[in-house]
Amino acid sequence: MSKNIRFFFIFILGFTAYYFFDFLFFKTIQTFSKDLFHSKAIAHIIAYSVTLVPLIVTLKILFPKRNISDLFSLDKPIFKGFTLALISTLSMLIGYVIHFKIISKINFETLFINTLSSAFFEEIIFRAFLIGILYRFTRLGFLSSALLGSLLFAQVHLYQSQNLIELTEIFAITFLGSVFFAWAYFESEYNLWTAIFLHFFMNLYWEIFNVSENVSGNLYGNIYKFLSIAVLILTVIYYKRKNKTPMEVTWKKLFIKTREVQS
Repeated sequence: MSKNIRFFFIFILGFTAYYFFDFLFFKTIQTFSKDLFHSKAIAHIIAYSVTLVPLIVTLKILFPKRNISDLFSLDKPIFKGFTLALISTLSMLIGYVIHFKIISKINFETLFINTLSSAFFEEIIFRAFLIGILYRFTRLGFLSSALLGSLLFAQVHLYQSQNLIELTEIFAITFLGSVFFAWAYFESEYNLWTAIFLHFFMNLYWEIFNVSENVSGNLYGNIYKFLSIAVLILTVIYYKRKNKTPMEVTWKKLFIKTREVQS
């Protein structure tokens, strides 16, 4: 078995094991943990942490000498990722302050689950593992690497839809959102904290303001969300040009990379 075939075989097998483990046991682990600790937030963290085990095992098989924090890109500067995400999403916060009211009652455990906890674990699973590992360690380009992870990321949000139109809108927004988070992750020197905090702030503002019942949103909700995306893209381009740093994602790297991949 060639090196490339072995890599993809283990990668696919590992994610498949994770997928079914998560599907079969996530709710059970969450319910057990909630009964034990009497906290939805703690139960959510435990369930996600336990179901991550197949992905961690997969990475240790593929890269036995590398740290998991490195492979998940969690060893990068947290403050740098936080700052870039905060600056980029300020326009979203300001816009929501102008056009929407803060919700009257906040359940902080639910807010934690829907913002920080979900952002952290979803970025590890979809951006760092499914998209990042493929892009960093194979010759697959940006779009080729992002396709599967973004499709699955969109799929897990479809439960929010009530009809075909909403389903289409939610699928499109979450798919494109996944591609954007992946781009931000790669262009910030593989700093997953950038994507985590972008995801966190966008979810936070969406949750605490009375914007919409699902991610399909409305006119002003989406205008300010896309404005934040534009601000991030322009900030990254400005910073890289100022420091004469080349862009990571280029036309030559969209589908197949010709350069040597990382080892």
